[in-house]
Amino acid sequence: MSIVIIGGNERMVCQYTDICKKYGCKAKVFPKENGSIKKKIGCPDLLVLFTNTVSHKMVISASQEAKKNNIPVERIHTSSASALKAVLHEKMAEKVG
Repeated sequence: MSIVIIGGNERMVCQYTDICKKYGCKAKVFPKENGSIKKKIGCPDLLVLFTNTVSHKMVISASQEAKKNNIPVERIHTSSASALKAVLHEKMAEKVG
């Protein structure tokens, strides 16, 4: 399963990717906007938006791209490791069951 994480804390990028690896996922993390996000997203299985730490413009851009490519989006207000774990746990449970 591939995941794109937009937003979050820059210092936690490695932690986010490690958490995703523990759940058997590959992750791309974009803590802030560097150029056009549309080209970088690709076609992941899940898009995670940390809405508290990302600009409204970036949320809209990523959401539009996800809608266009039928990518499920999870919006999380906090950018904590436990919030990411909870979403991944929920998604893995859905995938199994």
